[in-house]
Amino acid sequence: MSAATEFLATDLGAESGRALLAGFDGERMSLGEIHRFPNVPVHAAGTLHWDALRLFDEIKRSLSKAVRESENLESIGLDTWGVDFALLDRDGCLVSNPVHYRDSTTEGISQRAEERVSREEMYRVTGIQFLPFNTVYQLMAMKGSPLLEAAEDMIMIPDLFAYWLTGEKACEYTAATTTGLYGLEERGWATALIETLGLPTKIFPAINPPGETLAPLLPAVADEAGASGLHLTSVASHDTASAVVAVPAEGEDFAYISSGTWSLVGLETPDPITNEEARRSNFTNEGGFGGTNRFLKNVMGLWILQECRRQWMHEGKEYSYEELAQMAKTAAPAQSFIDPDHHTFLAPGDMPSRIERFLVATGQPPVEESGDMARCVLESLALKYRWVVDKAESASGRKAGVVHVVGGGARNELLCELTAEAAGRTVLAGPYEATALGNALVQAYASGRLGSLDEMREVVRNSFAVRVYEPRDDRGRWEEVYGRFTDLLETESRGVAAE
Repeated sequence: MSAATEFLATDLGAESGRALLAGFDGERMSLGEIHRFPNVPVHAAGTLHWDALRLFDEIKRSLSKAVRESENLESIGLDTWGVDFALLDRDGCLVSNPVHYRDSTTEGISQRAEERVSREEMYRVTGIQFLPFNTVYQLMAMKGSPLLEAAEDMIMIPDLFAYWLTGEKACEYTAATTTGLYGLEERGWATALIETLGLPTKIFPAINPPGETLAPLLPAVADEAGASGLHLTSVASHDTASAVVAVPAEGEDFAYISSGTWSLVGLETPDPITNEEARRSNFTNEGGFGGTNRFLKNVMGLWILQECRRQWMHEGKEYSYEELAQMAKTAAPAQSFIDPDHHTFLAPGDMPSRIERFLVATGQPPVEESGDMARCVLESLALKYRWVVDKAESASGRKAGVVHVVGGGARNELLCELTAEAAGRTVLAGPYEATALGNALVQAYASGRLGSLDEMREVVRNSFAVRVYEPRDDRGRWEEVYGRFTDLLETESRGVAAE
């Protein structure tokens, strides 16, 4: 497809980063990967860090490649994961290397926060789900540290790279709403909450909306990449927000699963939902593009299988993801289940052993073979997806007739099949590179080539086919399986779970 213009979409995920050139001819968008690189955290002095400087170097490499390969490059956009942040001193230098959300720094910090502000009040103000690694808890873990005392600005990870590219310090809206410090009523930083928690209000910078031209590249960056005249667009810089832009939905009666290392499962709503049912079910309300609200829950996602695979490789059993999917497909169904969101599965480590301990603690049969364990993980994910969608419908009063699965997990045919069966709903899988696609679509919007979220999604439908998965007729068996799974969740909630 010959394109009138191109956009560079750089997307950093928890395992890898990728840069794609998006060509847009006014009706359809094409994507071509030009650079991919690993994102490997580093343990140093007992703390797990992101390797921010190396990642920035890879971002500049992506830019150089894009300039060489494109004659029509108009702008660049950048998105990453949420929650994590960088602190800058008065000279604009990093106070310390950004800490990884899977680090143990925040253990027990949420209880300390609740001594100052009740969970009910925090949820009323922010609408954010309670996760141990939320930005608010990471900052509270730093109270009394000279690092926090030296900070003049706190910016989220995508904003750090934007600052290094342009020299502009600000927080992008969708990323800011993941912190647990953004006030729904204030439509900005929740200053009173921040003060009550004893955090410094001075470090929170201005918040930029997505869909605006942010700034030209710094001369030194432009010279290094040969990118004179280019600018950075403020896209929906939280990767899930970008992925949801690219959901090829028509109408409003849909649920989405942004599936990858994490699975983000929820509904798109016009306004935040902070009722008691939403709080009890620990749903989050995060900003979306175009004034939308992402009413969702984090589900641990394919991280669990990734860590299993890493452990098996360490033991000399090397399986590709395709091999694991085939082994899981031929394994006996519905033997045992895990709650993917149990805290024991959050940190890196020997995941197969943790799964076995969880099964023993909850009185379930062990799954010793790799294929059986992969099946256990995938079935448990599919069942948790249904649980989340059911709870989202109940709390919001909305209905989801179909489930859109976007992102890398949409390639996992077995997981999509199991999701359709477990949920009893049609599953539409694709596009696979939804995050980069949403990133590029917002750039097209900022350039004036698209005028609304509906137009963006029409471009997605014009450009990328989806794969359809329909539930079969054996609903009775799946209802029995789902009943067993919900019994497990209730058992776990009563404290009978693996440590």
